[in-house]
Amino acid sequence: MREALKLAKQALKYGEVPVGAVVVLEDKIIGKGFNQSIRKNDPTAHAEIQAIKEAAIFLNNYRLTGAKIYSTLEPCLMCSGALVHARIDEIIFSAHDPKSGVIESNADHLLESDFINHKISFQGGLLAKESSLLLKNFFSDKRN
Repeated sequence: MREALKLAKQALKYGEVPVGAVVVLEDKIIGKGFNQSIRKNDPTAHAEIQAIKEAAIFLNNYRLTGAKIYSTLEPCLMCSGALVHARIDEIIFSAHDPKSGVIESNADHLLESDFINHKISFQGGLLAKESSLLLKNFFSDKRN
């Protein structure tokens, strides 16, 4: 998660919402990403999507079976769907996102829904204080 936090700080340098993510397989980081939607003019350029793409290229496979993803923020609907399609085994996230997070905060625990064809285990709260502070400061600065 510390590596994901470093990536979130990288997003800050570009004026992006500070979210970072890493994909790990067998204790090795195989994909990294940070939010780049504004910079790339791409609404899908979330940290998790960037990390998944990099990991898939690294493995030369769109299935990331056995992999875990660490994200500094609870994933949104789009990113959660990508995690399912990539067959990620586990998501570990820092801060909960009461506005658009769908792992625990909204969508009635979406990943546990019967219609989801791949189940992903999850846990939230790892280094939540650090991630939350980064996000709060970012949005506070934006408002001022």
